[in-house]
Amino acid sequence: MSVNLVVAVTDGDWFEMLRRQPNLDEVNFWAPGAANFRALQPGELFLFKLRAPRNFIVGGGIFAYATTLPWSLAWEAFGEANGAPSAPEMRARIARLRRDDANDRSDFAIGCRILTQPFFFDERDWIPVPPSWSPNIVVLKTYNTGDAEGLALWEAVNDRLSRSPNPGMFDKGPAPVFGKPRLVLPRLGQGAFRVLVTDIYERRCAVTQERTLPALDAAHIQPYSDGGVHETRNGLLLRRDLHSLFDAGYVTVTPDLRFEVSRRIKEEFENGRHYYAMHGQSVRPPKETWQQADPAALRWHNEHRFK
Repeated sequence: MSVNLVVAVTDGDWFEMLRRQPNLDEVNFWAPGAANFRALQPGELFLFKLRAPRNFIVGGGIFAYATTLPWSLAWEAFGEANGAPSAPEMRARIARLRRDDANDRSDFAIGCRILTQPFFFDERDWIPVPPSWSPNIVVLKTYNTGDAEGLALWEAVNDRLSRSPNPGMFDKGPAPVFGKPRLVLPRLGQGAFRVLVTDIYERRCAVTQERTLPALDAAHIQPYSDGGVHETRNGLLLRRDLHSLFDAGYVTVTPDLRFEVSRRIKEEFENGRHYYAMHGQSVRPPKETWQQADPAALRWHNEHRFK
């Protein structure tokens, strides 16, 4: 099979900060505008190229998902994996690239390309850009392994990874997980999980249908610390107060997607009228059946967390 690869121009500060961070499982390759990204499907390779005159590919990752987010939510989801040391610095970088008024306080939207299993090459392993790369390219170029240049690029990446093993990209043993051109299953991190769950629930609380994005959270049904996974079927999009109550076991969602409220709220806090009004309410699932909450995970929450 043939697969696509994207080579995207990256900011040097973004690259230098991220390559110094140990044990990264995901990064957000953001763009200052909110343009859609359709060049790759999940599991294809997204590679980083430094700005001219350093015309080298210096790392990459497995493309997981692309979306548009308010910059503040991108910071909440990925933190320093956005390639900035702080939220104010990230915002300042975006504003400079957008050439916005310095006094503009809006929560502007940015394009997010979420990459898992990121890797960063040592300088001796940097890959020269393919011959067809034009100096006029300022954003990205797509290659395909069905063509000679794309296949050579895939093999060059494979070669570098095999000589400089990165634990995030390799199974046990010396052989790279890539091998022949194919899709590589993205392993979602916490940030990617949060963004994907937000989008598959159409940015609405599954219980209340609240659409105020800063008031919403992606909740793990079975917590990661208790053996849960960063997968959409282990997630619910909830209003933040409901997320806190869900994690604490004061509310739950049954396998048949009913919202239930524990009597412990009234017993412990002499309150909860607002929450009891939602008891028995249907929970709105994602449109796609394969993305809907796993009944086994909901059963786990009912049996092990709900009070």
